[in-house]
Amino acid sequence: MQMARVVGTVVATQKDPKLVGLKLQLVQPIDIGTGTESGKPLVAADTVGAGSGDMVMIVGGSSARQTDQTASSPVDMAIVGIIDVVEVEGRTIYDRKREN
Repeated sequence: MQMARVVGTVVATQKDPKLVGLKLQLVQPIDIGTGTESGKPLVAADTVGAGSGDMVMIVGGSSARQTDQTASSPVDMAIVGIIDVVEVEGRTIYDRKREN
């Protein structure tokens, strides 16, 4: 699993029928040690109802197809959790309550 922040929504009116009904989000991976952006944004199928600005857990590859919503779908990245708090070596680098 990786941490990422939801930075946008992706709309595709024409897509594979197995993607119909899946909400697609644009996520920016985050370096877990520093809480800063790491790498390029990715498109992920949202399985938990995340919103813009949320810090989330993402999985890729075959793990992305292990949720009830994505089983048998052509996805290779999925949002599987919304993060509440991240602590690294006793230091809080993210707290959802403080962000809102």
